Amino acid sequence: MEPPNPLPEFVYKITPTAPPQPIPEAYPLSDLDQKDGFVHLSTASQIPTTADLFFASSTSFYLVKLRLSNFEPSSVKWDETPGTNGCPHLYGNFGGKDVVDCKEVVRPEGLTWSEALKGEAEWLV
Repeated sequence: MEPPNPLPEFVYKITPTAPPQPIPEAYPLSDLDQKDGFVHLSTASQIPTTADLFFASSTSFYLVKLRLSNFEPSSVKWDETPGTNGCPHLYGNFGGKDVVDCKEVVRPEGLTWSEALKGEAEWLV
């Protein structure tokens, strides 16, 4: 699948637990990322859908904000995923030098992730 045009400045890794501090040179890969052979990432606009699908029973998660231009274009594939315009998958890894910021996101009781993330619009660019 072709990458979006224009490319987003940032992509995000959603993690169920706080990232290690300091963030190591090679980020510890999740079991899913190891199994699939790439790091699952999301664009800002994909995070609410991804969170509603995969973190529906969670009340919080962490977002690791990565600068997309830090990666070789050939290492990021925009793979077709139902309901999206293509999800970024990093074939390789990232580390502390690629991380712009990290943030815990908490979902108040009774809200979906889509509703809870509306308050994060300025951070999710």
